[in-house]
Amino acid sequence: MKHEEVVIFLVAISIMLFFARFLGEVFNKFKQPAIIGEIIAGILLGPTILGNLLPEIQGTLFPQTGNVSLVLNGITQLAVIMLLIVSGLEVNLALIAKQGKTALYTSTLGMALPFALGFLPFYFFSDLFGAAPGDKLIFALFMGTAMSISALPVIARTLMDMNLLKTELGVIIIASAIVNDLFGWIFFSVIIGMISSGGGSNFLTQIGGILLFLAFMFIVAKPLSDRVIPRIQTRYSFPGSILSFIFISGLVAAAITEAAGIHAIFGAFIVGVVIGDSSHLKESTREIIHQFVTNIFAPLFFISIGLKVDFFAHFDLIMVLIVLGLAIVGKVVGCGIGARMGGMSFAESMAIGFGMNSRGAMEIILGILALEAGVINETVFVALVVMALVTSLISAPMMGYFLNKVKKFETLLQILTSKNIFISSLKSKDEILEMLINRVAEEGQVNRLKLKEDLLI
Repeated sequence: MKHEEVVIFLVAISIMLFFARFLGEVFNKFKQPAIIGEIIAGILLGPTILGNLLPEIQGTLFPQTGNVSLVLNGITQLAVIMLLIVSGLEVNLALIAKQGKTALYTSTLGMALPFALGFLPFYFFSDLFGAAPGDKLIFALFMGTAMSISALPVIARTLMDMNLLKTELGVIIIASAIVNDLFGWIFFSVIIGMISSGGGSNFLTQIGGILLFLAFMFIVAKPLSDRVIPRIQTRYSFPGSILSFIFISGLVAAAITEAAGIHAIFGAFIVGVVIGDSSHLKESTREIIHQFVTNIFAPLFFISIGLKVDFFAHFDLIMVLIVLGLAIVGKVVGCGIGARMGGMSFAESMAIGFGMNSRGAMEIILGILALEAGVINETVFVALVVMALVTSLISAPMMGYFLNKVKKFETLLQILTSKNIFISSLKSKDEILEMLINRVAEEGQVNRLKLKEDLLI
Protein backbone atom coordinates (compact mmCIF):
# COMPACT_ATOMS: atom_id res chain seq x y z
CA MET A 1 0.00 0.00 0.00
CA LYS A 2 1.16 3.52 -0.78
CA HIS A 3 1.53 6.19 1.89
CA GLU A 4 -1.77 7.85 0.89
CA GLU A 5 -3.60 4.49 0.90
CA VAL A 6 -2.39 3.70 4.42
CA VAL A 7 -3.72 7.08 5.61
CA ILE A 8 -7.10 6.49 3.92
CA PHE A 9 -7.32 2.99 5.37
CA LEU A 10 -6.62 4.16 8.94
CA VAL A 11 -9.06 7.07 8.65
CA ALA A 12 -11.75 4.78 7.17
CA ILE A 13 -11.37 2.21 9.97
CA SER A 14 -11.53 4.96 12.61
CA ILE A 15 -14.69 6.47 11.11
CA MET A 16 -16.34 3.06 10.73
CA LEU A 17 -15.60 2.06 14.32
CA PHE A 18 -16.69 5.43 15.75
CA PHE A 19 -20.05 5.55 13.99
CA ALA A 20 -20.76 1.85 14.57
CA ARG A 21 -20.07 2.09 18.30
CA PHE A 22 -21.88 5.42 18.68
CA LEU A 23 -25.10 4.29 17.02
CA GLY A 24 -24.81 0.89 18.70
CA GLU A 25 -24.77 2.61 22.08
CA VAL A 26 -27.72 4.79 21.08
CA PHE A 27 -29.82 1.73 20.29
CA ASN A 28 -28.65 0.03 23.49
CA LYS A 29 -30.06 2.97 25.44
CA PHE A 30 -33.45 2.20 23.93
CA LYS A 31 -33.11 -1.51 24.85
CA GLN A 32 -32.52 -2.53 21.23
CA PRO A 33 -29.68 -4.72 19.86
CA ALA A 34 -26.51 -2.80 18.99
CA ILE A 35 -26.38 -4.59 15.64
CA ILE A 36 -29.26 -2.40 14.40
CA GLY A 37 -27.32 0.79 15.05
CA GLU A 38 -24.19 -0.68 13.50
CA ILE A 39 -25.99 -1.60 10.27
CA ILE A 40 -27.68 1.82 10.12
CA ALA A 41 -24.24 3.43 10.56
CA GLY A 42 -23.10 1.55 7.45
CA ILE A 43 -26.14 2.76 5.51
CA LEU A 44 -25.30 6.35 6.51
CA LEU A 45 -21.65 6.04 5.44
CA GLY A 46 -22.33 3.91 2.37
CA PRO A 47 -23.67 4.72 -1.10
CA THR A 48 -27.22 5.07 0.29
CA ILE A 49 -26.67 8.37 2.16
CA LEU A 50 -23.08 9.66 2.00
CA GLY A 51 -22.65 8.30 -1.52
CA ASN A 52 -25.66 10.29 -2.75
CA LEU A 53 -24.79 13.47 -0.85
CA LEU A 54 -20.98 13.51 -1.18
CA PRO A 55 -20.04 10.82 -3.71
CA GLU A 56 -16.38 11.89 -4.04
CA ILE A 57 -15.71 11.74 -0.30
CA GLN A 58 -17.56 8.43 0.04
CA GLY A 59 -15.67 6.94 -2.90
CA THR A 60 -12.33 8.09 -1.48
CA LEU A 61 -12.90 6.78 2.05
CA PHE A 62 -14.61 3.53 1.08
CA PRO A 63 -13.51 2.58 -2.46
CA GLN A 64 -14.97 -0.49 -4.15
CA THR A 65 -11.68 -1.44 -5.82
CA GLY A 66 -7.96 -1.09 -5.15
CA ASN A 67 -5.66 -1.81 -2.20
CA VAL A 68 -7.76 0.00 0.41
CA SER A 69 -10.86 -1.98 -0.58
CA LEU A 70 -8.85 -5.22 -0.48
CA VAL A 71 -7.56 -4.56 3.05
CA LEU A 72 -10.98 -3.46 4.32
CA ASN A 73 -12.50 -6.67 2.93
CA GLY A 74 -9.76 -8.65 4.67
CA ILE A 75 -10.59 -6.98 7.98
CA THR A 76 -14.30 -7.73 7.61
CA GLN A 77 -13.54 -11.37 6.72
CA LEU A 78 -11.47 -11.66 9.89
CA ALA A 79 -14.31 -10.00 11.81
CA VAL A 80 -16.78 -12.63 10.58
CA ILE A 81 -14.52 -15.46 11.77
CA MET A 82 -14.06 -13.79 15.16
CA LEU A 83 -17.82 -13.28 15.45
CA LEU A 84 -18.48 -16.95 14.69
CA ILE A 85 -15.98 -18.07 17.34
CA VAL A 86 -17.85 -15.97 19.92
CA SER A 87 -21.22 -17.33 18.72
CA GLY A 88 -19.90 -20.85 19.17
CA LEU A 89 -18.67 -20.08 22.70
CA GLU A 90 -22.25 -19.13 23.64
CA VAL A 91 -23.58 -22.59 22.70
CA ASN A 92 -24.34 -24.64 25.81
CA LEU A 93 -24.80 -28.30 24.87
CA ALA A 94 -25.83 -29.26 28.41
CA LEU A 95 -28.65 -26.74 28.28
CA ILE A 96 -30.07 -28.44 25.19
CA ALA A 97 -30.19 -31.79 26.97
CA LYS A 98 -31.77 -30.22 30.07
CA GLN A 99 -34.64 -28.63 28.17
CA GLY A 100 -35.01 -31.71 25.96
CA LYS A 101 -38.57 -32.06 24.66
CA THR A 102 -39.70 -28.43 24.59
CA ALA A 103 -36.47 -27.16 23.02
CA LEU A 104 -36.49 -29.97 20.44
CA TYR A 105 -40.10 -29.33 19.38
CA THR A 106 -39.60 -25.56 19.34
CA SER A 107 -36.37 -25.58 17.35
CA THR A 108 -37.45 -28.32 14.92
CA LEU A 109 -40.79 -26.80 13.96
CA GLY A 110 -39.23 -23.35 14.22
CA MET A 111 -36.88 -24.34 11.40
CA ALA A 112 -39.09 -26.65 9.33
CA LEU A 113 -42.06 -24.30 8.79
CA PRO A 114 -40.09 -21.13 7.90
CA PHE A 115 -37.80 -23.22 5.68
CA ALA A 116 -40.81 -24.53 3.77
CA LEU A 117 -42.32 -21.04 3.50
CA GLY A 118 -39.00 -19.75 2.23
CA PHE A 119 -38.15 -22.59 -0.12
CA LEU A 120 -41.43 -23.26 -1.93
CA PRO A 121 -42.40 -19.79 -3.26
CA PHE A 122 -38.82 -18.88 -4.13
CA TYR A 123 -38.35 -22.19 -5.96
CA PHE A 124 -41.55 -22.19 -8.02
CA PHE A 125 -41.48 -18.44 -8.70
CA SER A 126 -37.71 -17.96 -8.76
CA ASP A 127 -37.84 -15.94 -12.01
CA LEU A 128 -40.04 -13.32 -10.36
CA PHE A 129 -37.46 -12.85 -7.61
CA GLY A 130 -34.50 -12.39 -9.92
CA ALA A 131 -32.84 -15.80 -9.59
CA ALA A 132 -30.56 -16.95 -12.37
CA PRO A 133 -32.01 -19.93 -14.33
CA GLY A 134 -29.16 -22.25 -13.35
CA ASP A 135 -29.26 -21.25 -9.67
CA LYS A 136 -32.94 -22.02 -9.05
CA LEU A 137 -32.35 -24.78 -6.47
CA ILE A 138 -29.49 -23.00 -4.67
CA PHE A 139 -31.52 -19.78 -4.59
CA ALA A 140 -34.54 -21.51 -3.04
CA LEU A 141 -32.37 -23.44 -0.53
CA PHE A 142 -30.68 -20.22 0.45
CA MET A 143 -33.97 -18.37 0.99
CA GLY A 144 -35.43 -21.27 2.99
CA THR A 145 -32.37 -21.39 5.23
CA ALA A 146 -32.24 -17.62 5.65
CA MET A 147 -35.89 -17.64 6.77
CA SER A 148 -35.40 -20.44 9.29
CA ILE A 149 -32.37 -19.32 11.29
CA SER A 150 -32.52 -17.24 14.45
CA ALA A 151 -29.75 -15.01 15.83
CA LEU A 152 -28.46 -16.43 19.12
CA PRO A 153 -26.40 -13.34 20.14
CA VAL A 154 -29.32 -10.98 19.48
CA ILE A 155 -31.77 -13.28 21.30
CA ALA A 156 -29.46 -13.58 24.31
CA ARG A 157 -29.06 -9.80 24.51
CA THR A 158 -32.84 -9.26 24.29
CA LEU A 159 -33.48 -11.76 27.10
CA MET A 160 -30.80 -10.10 29.23
CA ASP A 161 -32.41 -6.67 28.75
CA MET A 162 -35.80 -8.12 29.75
CA ASN A 163 -34.36 -10.00 32.78
CA LEU A 164 -35.57 -13.29 31.30
CA LEU A 165 -32.25 -15.02 30.59
CA LYS A 166 -32.37 -17.31 33.65
CA THR A 167 -36.14 -17.89 33.74
CA GLU A 168 -37.76 -21.09 32.45
CA LEU A 169 -39.01 -19.25 29.38
CA GLY A 170 -35.58 -17.73 28.70
CA VAL A 171 -33.79 -21.05 29.07
CA ILE A 172 -36.19 -22.71 26.61
CA ILE A 173 -35.66 -19.90 24.07
CA ILE A 174 -31.87 -20.05 24.42
CA ALA A 175 -31.77 -23.85 24.20
CA SER A 176 -33.98 -23.77 21.09
CA ALA A 177 -31.83 -21.07 19.52
CA ILE A 178 -28.71 -23.15 20.19
CA VAL A 179 -30.18 -26.14 18.34
CA ASN A 180 -31.28 -23.75 15.61
CA ASP A 181 -27.75 -22.39 15.27
CA LEU A 182 -26.09 -25.81 15.19
CA PHE A 183 -28.28 -27.16 12.40
CA GLY A 184 -28.44 -23.79 10.69
CA TRP A 185 -24.71 -23.57 10.22
CA ILE A 186 -24.61 -27.11 8.86
CA PHE A 187 -27.23 -26.08 6.27
CA PHE A 188 -25.31 -22.87 5.62
CA SER A 189 -22.11 -24.81 4.98
CA VAL A 190 -23.81 -27.14 2.51
CA ILE A 191 -25.32 -24.22 0.59
CA ILE A 192 -22.05 -22.29 0.59
CA GLY A 193 -20.31 -25.39 -0.75
CA MET A 194 -22.92 -25.66 -3.49
CA ILE A 195 -22.45 -21.98 -4.32
CA SER A 196 -18.68 -22.43 -4.51
CA SER A 197 -18.96 -25.50 -6.74
CA GLY A 198 -21.56 -23.82 -8.95
CA GLY A 199 -24.33 -26.34 -8.37
CA GLY A 200 -25.58 -29.35 -6.49
CA SER A 201 -23.22 -31.98 -7.95
CA ASN A 202 -20.93 -31.66 -4.94
CA PHE A 203 -23.74 -32.09 -2.40
CA LEU A 204 -22.78 -35.52 -1.01
CA THR A 205 -19.13 -34.53 -0.84
CA GLN A 206 -20.08 -31.45 1.21
CA ILE A 207 -22.21 -33.52 3.61
CA GLY A 208 -19.45 -36.09 3.99
CA GLY A 209 -16.84 -33.41 4.64
CA ILE A 210 -19.04 -31.73 7.27
CA LEU A 211 -19.76 -35.01 9.07
CA LEU A 212 -16.08 -35.96 9.01
CA PHE A 213 -15.08 -32.58 10.40
CA LEU A 214 -17.75 -32.75 13.15
CA ALA A 215 -16.67 -36.28 14.11
CA PHE A 216 -13.03 -35.19 14.40
CA MET A 217 -13.86 -32.09 16.42
CA PHE A 218 -16.12 -33.81 18.97
CA ILE A 219 -14.31 -37.19 19.20
CA VAL A 220 -10.68 -36.06 19.02
CA ALA A 221 -10.42 -32.28 19.46
CA LYS A 222 -12.89 -31.90 22.34
CA PRO A 223 -11.20 -34.35 24.78
CA LEU A 224 -7.85 -32.85 23.79
CA SER A 225 -9.03 -29.29 24.46
CA ASP A 226 -10.46 -30.36 27.84
CA ARG A 227 -6.93 -31.44 28.83
CA VAL A 228 -5.09 -28.51 27.29
CA ILE A 229 -7.29 -25.63 28.51
CA PRO A 230 -6.68 -26.04 32.29
CA ARG A 231 -2.92 -26.37 31.72
CA ILE A 232 -2.78 -23.23 29.61
CA GLN A 233 -4.82 -21.26 32.16
CA THR A 234 -2.66 -22.33 35.13
CA ARG A 235 0.86 -22.60 33.69
CA TYR A 236 0.99 -19.63 31.33
CA SER A 237 0.07 -15.96 31.44
CA PHE A 238 -3.62 -15.25 31.84
CA PRO A 239 -5.65 -14.26 29.87
CA GLY A 240 -3.21 -13.84 26.97
CA SER A 241 -2.30 -17.50 26.56
CA ILE A 242 -5.84 -18.87 26.53
CA LEU A 243 -7.04 -16.10 24.21
CA SER A 244 -4.23 -16.93 21.80
CA PHE A 245 -5.12 -20.64 21.97
CA ILE A 246 -8.79 -19.98 21.19
CA PHE A 247 -8.18 -17.60 18.29
CA ILE A 248 -5.37 -19.70 16.78
CA SER A 249 -7.59 -22.81 16.97
CA GLY A 250 -10.45 -20.93 15.37
CA LEU A 251 -8.32 -19.57 12.54
CA VAL A 252 -6.72 -22.98 11.84
CA ALA A 253 -10.13 -24.71 11.76
CA ALA A 254 -11.46 -21.93 9.54
CA ALA A 255 -8.55 -22.45 7.13
CA ILE A 256 -9.13 -26.22 7.09
CA THR A 257 -12.85 -25.97 6.32
CA GLU A 258 -12.23 -23.26 3.72
CA ALA A 259 -9.64 -25.48 2.01
CA ALA A 260 -12.11 -28.38 2.08
CA GLY A 261 -14.75 -26.23 0.34
CA ILE A 262 -17.04 -26.01 3.37
CA HIS A 263 -16.26 -22.34 4.18
CA ALA A 264 -14.20 -20.79 6.95
CA ILE A 265 -17.15 -19.64 9.07
CA PHE A 266 -18.24 -23.21 9.85
CA GLY A 267 -14.84 -24.22 11.19
CA ALA A 268 -14.67 -21.11 13.37
CA PHE A 269 -18.16 -21.74 14.77
CA ILE A 270 -17.51 -25.41 15.65
CA VAL A 271 -14.23 -24.54 17.39
CA GLY A 272 -16.19 -22.07 19.49
CA VAL A 273 -18.72 -24.79 20.38
CA VAL A 274 -16.03 -27.34 21.30
CA ILE A 275 -13.97 -24.96 23.44
CA GLY A 276 -16.99 -23.22 24.94
CA ASP A 277 -18.43 -26.55 26.09
CA SER A 278 -15.36 -27.22 28.26
CA SER A 279 -16.08 -26.95 31.98
CA HIS A 280 -12.48 -25.78 32.49
CA LEU A 281 -12.86 -22.58 30.50
CA LYS A 282 -13.09 -19.64 32.92
CA GLU A 283 -16.13 -17.40 32.69
CA SER A 284 -13.84 -14.38 32.71
CA THR A 285 -12.21 -15.69 29.52
CA ARG A 286 -15.58 -15.85 27.77
CA GLU A 287 -16.36 -12.32 28.90
CA ILE A 288 -13.01 -10.92 27.69
CA ILE A 289 -13.42 -12.51 24.25
CA HIS A 290 -17.05 -11.43 24.04
CA GLN A 291 -16.24 -7.81 24.90
CA PHE A 292 -13.26 -7.66 22.55
CA VAL A 293 -15.02 -9.12 19.53
CA THR A 294 -18.45 -7.53 19.97
CA ASN A 295 -16.99 -4.06 20.54
CA ILE A 296 -14.22 -4.06 17.92
CA PHE A 297 -14.59 -6.69 15.20
CA ALA A 298 -18.39 -7.18 15.09
CA PRO A 299 -19.11 -3.44 14.57
CA LEU A 300 -16.64 -3.34 11.67
CA PHE A 301 -18.42 -6.25 10.01
CA PHE A 302 -21.96 -4.98 10.49
CA ILE A 303 -21.13 -1.45 9.35
CA SER A 304 -19.53 -2.91 6.22
CA ILE A 305 -22.94 -4.28 5.19
CA GLY A 306 -24.24 -0.79 4.45
CA LEU A 307 -21.09 0.05 2.49
CA LYS A 308 -21.83 -2.61 -0.13
CA VAL A 309 -25.30 -1.68 -1.42
CA ASP A 310 -27.38 1.43 -2.12
CA PHE A 311 -30.47 0.63 -0.04
CA PHE A 312 -32.58 3.36 -1.65
CA ALA A 313 -31.82 2.26 -5.20
CA HIS A 314 -32.51 -1.41 -4.47
CA PHE A 315 -35.41 -1.11 -2.00
CA ASP A 316 -38.48 -2.95 -3.30
CA LEU A 317 -41.47 -2.65 -0.92
CA ILE A 318 -43.22 -5.74 -2.33
CA MET A 319 -40.08 -7.86 -1.95
CA VAL A 320 -39.50 -6.55 1.57
CA LEU A 321 -43.08 -7.31 2.63
CA ILE A 322 -42.97 -10.82 1.14
CA VAL A 323 -39.67 -11.69 2.85
CA LEU A 324 -40.71 -10.07 6.13
CA GLY A 325 -44.15 -11.69 6.17
CA LEU A 326 -42.89 -15.18 5.38
CA ALA A 327 -40.09 -14.88 7.94
CA ILE A 328 -42.30 -13.70 10.81
CA VAL A 329 -45.21 -16.05 10.15
CA GLY A 330 -42.96 -19.07 9.64
CA LYS A 331 -40.83 -18.52 12.73
CA VAL A 332 -43.52 -17.37 15.18
CA VAL A 333 -46.08 -19.99 14.16
CA GLY A 334 -43.52 -22.79 13.88
CA CYS A 335 -41.87 -22.09 17.24
CA GLY A 336 -45.26 -21.39 18.82
CA ILE A 337 -46.67 -24.75 17.76
CA GLY A 338 -43.49 -26.49 18.92
CA ALA A 339 -43.60 -24.81 22.34
CA ARG A 340 -47.31 -25.65 22.67
CA MET A 341 -46.52 -29.30 21.93
CA GLY A 342 -43.83 -29.09 24.60
CA GLY A 343 -46.41 -28.19 27.25
CA MET A 344 -46.36 -24.38 27.26
CA SER A 345 -49.52 -22.25 27.36
CA PHE A 346 -50.67 -20.26 24.34
CA ALA A 347 -49.29 -16.95 25.62
CA GLU A 348 -45.99 -18.55 26.63
CA SER A 349 -45.75 -20.22 23.22
CA MET A 350 -46.31 -16.91 21.44
CA ALA A 351 -43.69 -15.22 23.64
CA ILE A 352 -41.24 -17.98 22.73
CA GLY A 353 -42.14 -17.63 19.06
CA PHE A 354 -41.42 -13.90 19.03
CA GLY A 355 -38.31 -14.46 21.14
CA MET A 356 -37.00 -16.85 18.49
CA ASN A 357 -38.03 -14.46 15.71
CA SER A 358 -34.95 -12.24 16.06
CA ARG A 359 -32.67 -12.48 13.04
CA GLY A 360 -29.23 -11.00 12.64
CA ALA A 361 -25.70 -11.95 11.73
CA MET A 362 -26.47 -15.43 10.36
CA GLU A 363 -28.75 -14.34 7.52
CA ILE A 364 -26.60 -11.32 6.73
CA ILE A 365 -23.35 -13.29 6.54
CA LEU A 366 -24.85 -15.85 4.17
CA GLY A 367 -26.60 -13.05 2.30
CA ILE A 368 -23.29 -11.31 1.60
CA LEU A 369 -21.74 -14.58 0.41
CA ALA A 370 -24.74 -15.28 -1.83
CA LEU A 371 -24.67 -11.70 -3.15
CA GLU A 372 -20.96 -11.93 -3.98
CA ALA A 373 -21.53 -15.30 -5.69
CA GLY A 374 -24.40 -13.89 -7.76
CA VAL A 375 -27.04 -16.23 -6.29
CA ILE A 376 -29.19 -13.31 -5.12
CA ASN A 377 -29.40 -9.73 -6.38
CA GLU A 378 -29.16 -6.46 -4.44
CA THR A 379 -32.96 -6.22 -4.08
CA VAL A 380 -33.23 -9.57 -2.26
CA PHE A 381 -30.18 -8.72 -0.14
CA VAL A 382 -31.74 -5.41 0.97
CA ALA A 383 -34.99 -7.23 1.82
CA LEU A 384 -33.05 -9.73 3.98
CA VAL A 385 -31.24 -6.95 5.85
CA VAL A 386 -34.53 -5.11 6.47
CA MET A 387 -36.07 -8.37 7.67
CA ALA A 388 -33.19 -8.89 10.11
CA LEU A 389 -33.60 -5.36 11.47
CA VAL A 390 -37.40 -5.42 11.81
CA THR A 391 -37.59 -8.86 13.44
CA SER A 392 -34.95 -7.81 15.98
CA LEU A 393 -36.83 -4.58 16.71
CA ILE A 394 -40.24 -6.18 17.34
CA SER A 395 -38.97 -9.13 19.36
CA ALA A 396 -38.87 -7.50 22.82
CA PRO A 397 -42.18 -5.55 22.57
CA MET A 398 -44.13 -8.58 21.35
CA MET A 399 -42.59 -10.83 24.00
CA GLY A 400 -43.54 -8.28 26.63
CA TYR A 401 -47.12 -8.16 25.36
CA PHE A 402 -47.67 -11.91 25.64
CA LEU A 403 -45.75 -12.19 28.93
CA ASN A 404 -48.23 -9.71 30.40
CA LYS A 405 -50.93 -12.24 29.52
CA VAL A 406 -48.98 -14.90 31.41
CA LYS A 407 -48.77 -12.60 34.44
CA LYS A 408 -52.56 -12.13 34.33
CA PHE A 409 -52.97 -15.88 34.54
CA GLU A 410 -50.53 -16.15 37.46
CA THR A 411 -52.30 -13.32 39.30
CA LEU A 412 -55.70 -14.98 38.89
CA LEU A 413 -54.19 -18.26 40.03
CA GLN A 414 -52.92 -16.60 43.21
CA ILE A 415 -56.37 -15.11 43.85
CA LEU A 416 -57.98 -18.48 43.37
CA THR A 417 -55.60 -20.32 45.70
CA SER A 418 -55.86 -17.56 48.32
CA LYS A 419 -59.60 -18.23 48.55
CA ASN A 420 -58.88 -21.90 49.37
CA ILE A 421 -60.27 -23.12 46.08
CA PHE A 422 -58.69 -26.51 45.46
CA ILE A 423 -57.21 -27.07 42.02
CA SER A 424 -54.96 -30.04 42.75
CA SER A 425 -57.23 -32.33 40.77
CA LEU A 426 -56.78 -30.28 37.59
CA LYS A 427 -54.19 -31.65 35.22
CA SER A 428 -53.34 -28.77 32.90
CA LYS A 429 -53.12 -25.00 32.67
CA ASP A 430 -56.02 -25.03 30.23
CA GLU A 431 -58.25 -26.65 32.86
CA ILE A 432 -57.10 -24.14 35.48
CA LEU A 433 -57.78 -21.32 33.05
CA GLU A 434 -61.32 -22.50 32.33
CA MET A 435 -62.00 -22.66 36.04
CA LEU A 436 -60.55 -19.19 36.58
CA ILE A 437 -62.56 -17.65 33.76
CA ASN A 438 -65.80 -19.21 34.94
CA ARG A 439 -65.18 -18.06 38.53
CA VAL A 440 -64.17 -14.48 37.65
CA ALA A 441 -67.00 -14.12 35.12
CA GLU A 442 -69.49 -15.33 37.70
CA GLU A 443 -68.27 -13.14 40.57
CA GLY A 444 -67.53 -10.06 38.46
CA GLN A 445 -70.61 -10.41 36.24
CA VAL A 446 -68.54 -10.03 33.06
CA ASN A 447 -68.87 -11.73 29.70
CA ARG A 448 -67.07 -15.07 29.82
CA LEU A 449 -66.09 -15.12 26.12
CA LYS A 450 -64.83 -11.53 26.26
CA LEU A 451 -62.72 -12.35 29.34
CA LYS A 452 -61.20 -15.40 27.63
CA GLU A 453 -60.43 -13.34 24.52
CA ASP A 454 -58.72 -10.64 26.63
CA LEU A 455 -56.50 -13.21 28.37
CA LEU A 456 -55.37 -14.73 25.05
CA ILE A 457 -54.06 -17.86 26.73
